[in-house]
Order: sequence, then structure tokens, then C-alpha cells
Amino acid sequence: MRDFVVITGFSGAGKSQAMACFEDAGYFCVDNLPPEMIGQLADLFEHEGSKVQNAAVVSDVRGGLFFDGLVRILDELAERGTAHRLLYLEAGEETLVDRYKETRRRHPLAEGAVGAGDPVGGSVMRAIRAEQALLEPLRERADVRIDTSDLSASRLRKVVADKMLPRGSVGKLAVTFLTYGFKHGAPRDADLLFDVRFLPNPHYESELRDLTGLDDPVREYVEGSEGIDEFYGHLIPLLDYLLPQYEAEGKAHLTVGIGCTGGRHRSVVISERLARQYEGRADLLVDVVHRDIAKPPRQA
Repeated sequence: MRDFVVITGFSGAGKSQAMACFEDAGYFCVDNLPPEMIGQLADLFEHEGSKVQNAAVVSDVRGGLFFDGLVRILDELAERGTAHRLLYLEAGEETLVDRYKETRRRHPLAEGAVGAGDPVGGSVMRAIRAEQALLEPLRERADVRIDTSDLSASRLRKVVADKMLPRGSVGKLAVTFLTYGFKHGAPRDADLLFDVRFLPNPHYESELRDLTGLDDPVREYVEGSEGIDEFYGHLIPLLDYLLPQYEAEGKAHLTVGIGCTGGRHRSVVISERLARQYEGRADLLVDVVHRDIAKPPRQA
């Protein structure tokens, strides 16, 4: 067996999406595996005649009382020489609570179910903090930790592929141009960040305020700004230089953050321009994520 990955972390942090990434890469995957069975499964895969070369298993608090044994099982794997890696997924408390509000699912450690009069099930926050205490020993020994607070499902898969899959398994460098508003916080997982708040802000034009950078009037306003051509004249050659360097280093996914004040106007226009610049290249997979574009503009 070449690679054996154990995935754990917070409920609601995206473990299913991470496992899907490994499935797409041809790994044999098992979800919600009790820790006591991890060693047995590794034995099976290492048995002569097994055709499984890469495997990933998810083990978390859904295993109930058995979950306490995961640290011991990992120690046993190390002692007997079974090579393995631990992937740990986490997210902020507010993000996890919001996800449970959206799905209305019950947290494995929560008491009672989510109800209309009690949108987070009453004990979800306590359950998250109880889970944190159980997970802390695993967090400290994880080979890779990923905070998924700002990641969509598709972007989480790309980040997992970048950090966990063998070099060359993705084939092309996946470049995401991520727009964001500084007032909503900088993204946690961006590799490069560019601040475009030096450009004139369409927010202060009443007829543009409620539009976004996807609308022609805003695009024309930003693209007509003084100094925009000089800015592109520096930025595009810089990216032309950096992208091949990251690819040569073995990186599978690169996130380029473009930030303005609210994440609705200037950053959107510029990221869409950059996506058009690079989407025709055969060695790149390009997409655009507008993180804050749907958030309402602040009042002038």
C-alpha cells in the first residue's frame, strides 16, 4: 500500500468533500469507520494479493465512545510500521453553527433535534466545544490541517488535492481568482493577495452602488480608471512569471485573492479580466469565486 490517509476533524467541516477528492483520485474510501477497525483494514490492504494501493478512511465522533481510541490506533499503526497520514479539518464556531442552521441536521454530540423554535438545536454550540476537546490531541499530531471556514465544496476539494495528493495527479495547475471584501475579512487560504482599493470606488457613485462588477456600467467605470492599464502592466507579467514557478514546484492549486473594500465592484471586475486573460491556456484550469458579491453594500 502506497498511501493510507485517515481523515478526521469537526462535524460539518467538510470531511465528506475531502473523501470525495480522494475517491476522484482513485483511492479506496470508507466513511465513518470506527477507530478499532482502522488497523484491521490496514492489515487487509497490506495482505499479499490486495489490489488496494491507496486508501482513505474517515473516522470521527459519529463513532461514539469508540472515537476515544483513535489516538491509540494511530500510535499502533506507527509502531508496526504502517505508513499513514492524518488529515484534520476544522472551521470556526460561527461557521459550523451556520452550516447546521442551513442543513438543519443534528450534531452527533448534540442533545435533541433541530426545531423551528430552536434553530441550532439548543446544544449545538456546546456540542461543538465538546467535540473540540475530543479532537485536540488529534489536531496536534495531524500531518495536514485545513480550515474550511471560507471554502466552498469545490474549493475544498482543490485545496485537499493540492495538499494531499501526489504531485502530478491533478495534471494542470488549477488557478482560482478569489474576490473578497476587506471589511468581511481576508481569505484564510489564499496563496497570493492583491489589494485594489487604490482604484476609484464605484460605491460612491449612486447609480453604481447597487450594481456589481459583473454589470457593464461598473466594469466600464473600473476599466476606465486612471492608472488601470499601468496596474495590469505590472500584475499580468508578475503572474506570468509566478504561475510556472508554482507549477514547477509541484503545486496543484493556486488561489489568487483580489480584494477591495466590499468585494462587490473593483475586485470583481479585475478578477474577471484576469480569468479571461488565462482561461485559454492549455496548462491551466481557471475559475473565479466571488466570495462577498451577494453581501449588501453599506450605506453611504
